Amino acid sequence: GGRMWILGWLGMVSLCLGAAWAVPAKDRRKAEKPKADLALYENLDLDNYDLALDNYGEILDLSNYEELYDYSDLAPKIEVGTLAPRPKDPQTLPNLGATAETPKLQPPSTAGPIHPAPIPVQGLPSCLLCLCIGTSVYCDDADLEHIPALPPETTYLYARFNRIGAVRAGDFTGLKKLKRIDLSSNSISWADVDAFRLLPSLQELILPENRLTALPELPHSIVRLDARLNRIPSAGLRPEAFRDLKQLQFLHLSDNQLDFIPAPLPESLRSLHLQNNNIQTMHEDTFCDSQDHSQVRRALEDIRLDGNPINLSLFPDAYFCLPRLPTGRF
Repeated sequence: GGRMWILGWLGMVSLCLGAAWAVPAKDRRKAEKPKADLALYENLDLDNYDLALDNYGEILDLSNYEELYDYSDLAPKIEVGTLAPRPKDPQTLPNLGATAETPKLQPPSTAGPIHPAPIPVQGLPSCLLCLCIGTSVYCDDADLEHIPALPPETTYLYARFNRIGAVRAGDFTGLKKLKRIDLSSNSISWADVDAFRLLPSLQELILPENRLTALPELPHSIVRLDARLNRIPSAGLRPEAFRDLKQLQFLHLSDNQLDFIPAPLPESLRSLHLQNNNIQTMHEDTFCDSQDHSQVRRALEDIRLDGNPINLSLFPDAYFCLPRLPTGRF
């Protein structure tokens, strides 16, 4: 009986102690936490705290840092793009087996000034002043005073809006493939007789808005001649200058000082612009053969004579072979 009483008493004591411990646990933790925090800061010497690379490993133990947190939900998502990676050229990859040497700096020389190496022009100086694309050379608005030396394969030359004053005989020597020369809006006052005559492939010669007083001799391959807005009188044209140009289709000499229509004109001619000159009269054979009334010049459809003092109605027999009448004052 005494043993049973002891066991019962111990059970009552354990129940009372368990209840007493459980009820104030929350309040006890609140009371003990400030004490623990104060004890932590009391032992921490903030005056002498120095976190350097030498003692970084002693103060922070990162050996099991990744085990404390689960970063599976925060892992970055990798998006696959649609562009393929750039191919690697094995010749451009560095040789990892070789050790790169640090370049040695050379002390400055006091022997004299160092001149930069000359730029090789490879015989094409125009491509340093102008823009060369394929066989075309563009020298527009380049402040040129003369025609530069051109590559031998040049086919088209554009040198507009410059200050070129003359065209010399040797400016186009050897350019057998040159088809078009455009020298619009320069200051050209004269051109050598052989400046263009020896170009076997020249088809278009564009010379408007210059100061020409005479036309040089043209090659037989010419198709288009544009010399508008110059100062060319009739005396500045060679006699029968266009008769043998069997390929000529466009002859534009408006806004000059011509006194008469430059005849004879080749049968190939399609467009003749002579407006704003000083033409006062014409011959009946200027366009048609007065002895052959069956003649028909179907190609010559565009004749401009407006702006001249000539009265076209005074020459009614001069147009019978033409597909249409010239433009001008009747």
